[in-house]
Amino acid sequence: MSSPSPSTLPPLAPPPQSPMALPGFTWGVATASFQIEGATHADGRLASIWDTFCDTPGKVLNGDTGANACDHYNRWEADVDMIAALGVDAYRLSLAWPRVMDEKGRPNQKGIDFYKHLLDRLEAKGLQRFVTLYHWDLPQHLEDRGGWLNRETAYRFAEYADLMSRELQGRVTSWASLNEPWCSAYLGYGNGHHAPGRSSVRYARQAMHHLLLGHGLALQALEANDPAAQRGIVANFGRGTPETSSPADVRAAQLFELQHNDWILGPLLKGAYPADLDSLWPDSAPLVLEGDMATIAQPLDFLGANYYFRTQLKSDGGHGYIETEVPNVERTQMGWEVYPQGLEDLLRDFKSRYPNLPPVFITENGMASDDKVEAAQVHDAQRISFLNRHFAAVARAIEAGVDVRGYFVWSLMDNFEWAFGYERRFGLVHVDYQTQQRTLKDSALAFQSFLAARRQG
Repeated sequence: MSSPSPSTLPPLAPPPQSPMALPGFTWGVATASFQIEGATHADGRLASIWDTFCDTPGKVLNGDTGANACDHYNRWEADVDMIAALGVDAYRLSLAWPRVMDEKGRPNQKGIDFYKHLLDRLEAKGLQRFVTLYHWDLPQHLEDRGGWLNRETAYRFAEYADLMSRELQGRVTSWASLNEPWCSAYLGYGNGHHAPGRSSVRYARQAMHHLLLGHGLALQALEANDPAAQRGIVANFGRGTPETSSPADVRAAQLFELQHNDWILGPLLKGAYPADLDSLWPDSAPLVLEGDMATIAQPLDFLGANYYFRTQLKSDGGHGYIETEVPNVERTQMGWEVYPQGLEDLLRDFKSRYPNLPPVFITENGMASDDKVEAAQVHDAQRISFLNRHFAAVARAIEAGVDVRGYFVWSLMDNFEWAFGYERRFGLVHVDYQTQQRTLKDSALAFQSFLAARRQG
């Protein structure tokens, strides 16, 4: 059976009068190296903290690993053709740090050449290249020396940024230093849900500081080596709402957003960590050396914003908060509530509180569902509805004056979903992990239809 025709699919598009529907707005899809590449031992690639985490029993659902993933390392040419056929303007990808340098910091040319060939093919297809330097796959040998708890890792990251921006100069449209430092710091070092699996708020705060220091140092290298490219950072933001209207619960929601959002935006845009972090997490302040905050707070060409769901909070009766569940709401396969209004709320709030907020790209938004191929088709109506509602939320934020320049759907294709392995499917494209067959879901076909109509005016 053939794929549905565009006329039989539900539409997937922003509001027609929004600037998002015009050619100047950037539409894209996104992936990350460890989640799609596989080939974890090929051509001199070193082990990463996620390789180690996957090999630790009980850490990843079903014992899944990133060893094969989507085999993108070997199928990249066909994957680029698939991206181009969707009709998007841009592709957001990440580089695998362990693939491009050895333990002594020397370049691994085979790994570097992989990205050169990939970026060249993307450019030949007319696609903008949004490249993230760090999407969580820290080389294991650096973790063995303390990882992001060790200040030296920030300097090693700067060396990596320097190498890659020299090697890839002119091939990259837009550089992002880090993806979701909150996840790296808090999930990796605060509660142990992600690699490297450490659990201490004090660790999380120190790791965050070194991540942001590495970001600042990397920006300096990017500006020196590839000045024509845009430079920024990608962060995941969380909307917190109070369980009741009581002052204690309202404060709980504020504290949640403080640690999820302002922990990152404060240093980046104000040059300081929020003071209330010390009351939320006492006796855990990081070691900050003179000049660090100025390095972190360099001007950004853009801010990448990742958003998925909101969290409901109530007071813990002390100085913190407890997460509670909103009953009777729509949820995704991840168990996350579908709450598009949260994205608009956050964008408007950031604009009001950070006068120097740079232009924003929605660098990730999407949902997981238990998608199956039936008669060569994948019907994912919930994803189409989810995206339409989030497109509309961003359109309202733009109407309110927020400078949003682009929108990347997460993700291009089903992939390794970190601690959840291969069970959770976020892709516009279905991947059969046994055969590596790619099948465009209804959402991909509907997105393709919108993008084609936009090009035709």
